[in-house]
Amino acid sequence: MTTAAAYAISAPDGRFAKTTIERRELGPHDVLIDIKYAGICHSDIHTARNEWHGTTYPCVPGHEIAGLVAAVGSAVTKHKVGDRVGVGCMVDSCGECRYCLMGEEQVCQRGTTMTYNTKVSEEYQPGGVTFGGYTTQVVVTENFVLSIPDSLPLDQAAPLLCAGITLYSPLRKWNAGPGKKVAIIGMGGLGHVGVKLAAAMGAEVTVLSSTLSKQEDGLRFGAKDYFATKDRQTFRDLRGRFDLILNTVSAELPVDDYMKLLALDGTLVILGLPDNNLSVGPFTLAGYRRALAGSMIGGIPQTQEMLDFCAEHGIGAEIEIISADQIDEAYDRAVGSDVRYRFVIDASTM
Repeated sequence: MTTAAAYAISAPDGRFAKTTIERRELGPHDVLIDIKYAGICHSDIHTARNEWHGTTYPCVPGHEIAGLVAAVGSAVTKHKVGDRVGVGCMVDSCGECRYCLMGEEQVCQRGTTMTYNTKVSEEYQPGGVTFGGYTTQVVVTENFVLSIPDSLPLDQAAPLLCAGITLYSPLRKWNAGPGKKVAIIGMGGLGHVGVKLAAAMGAEVTVLSSTLSKQEDGLRFGAKDYFATKDRQTFRDLRGRFDLILNTVSAELPVDDYMKLLALDGTLVILGLPDNNLSVGPFTLAGYRRALAGSMIGGIPQTQEMLDFCAEHGIGAEIEIISADQIDEAYDRAVGSDVRYRFVIDASTM
């Protein structure tokens, strides 16, 4: 077994503490990664605090992992020692169902093995539950290890393993590009990456945020327009404008009002996950053939495509580096929207 320093939380109202975890022995198809950086995703907060229920403690979150290959199994062909690599939200799947064969491992019919808080065998992970990236090392089967291009700084690349693919996947699915008008709801950890990606794809991008406090940033990232949604005039002025709207916030929003901003055959895609159900009027949908859809992450092939696209266009996350002993503070600040735009843990401080 390999031991690694880690930061774990042991109760919903607990605090993170330094500990030691075990990783499985390197199998023929496994890659051992020395983690350099781990992003903090809002999903980490929900899980660590058991807000989505079902958390197994102790919990080591983290699914935005960037590092270097330290060792490879005897049958590994895709990676070698010293390679710059990343791990996102998944570390395994059955590899045999129709969705896995399509490169959509995130919806594996037999159940995707998520990077953390998934129950597994003791052989797969000592302790019987997956541990994430708030640690110094991780062992991952080679098919779920992604290559980070040399031009992408590892610290800026880490959040792309979740935030990047979460935005890239729907932008590709709904054909964002020249001639398309795309709105991004929210300018946080997800939204700011979405603005950069949509602009790089050639779409005309508008940010819809509660206030204009981040307007300068939004325009710098590539948005053409920026509107405050606290101003009700915004919903009158923008009615029927957009081909695609991506909602990145988890707060409860008047979705029906946002749906009316869609043009004929436009789609609003839910990315943020509020606690309560959404409410949309049937006439809002039917009148202009509008659609309400959802999206989470993409599969491994598309995640690699996203990383290559970001490298080609010079896209990285806007980050604030923290040490491991600042995780609790970072969680509180993230909940209070006090970060521009993503916290990233320096794993050397573990």
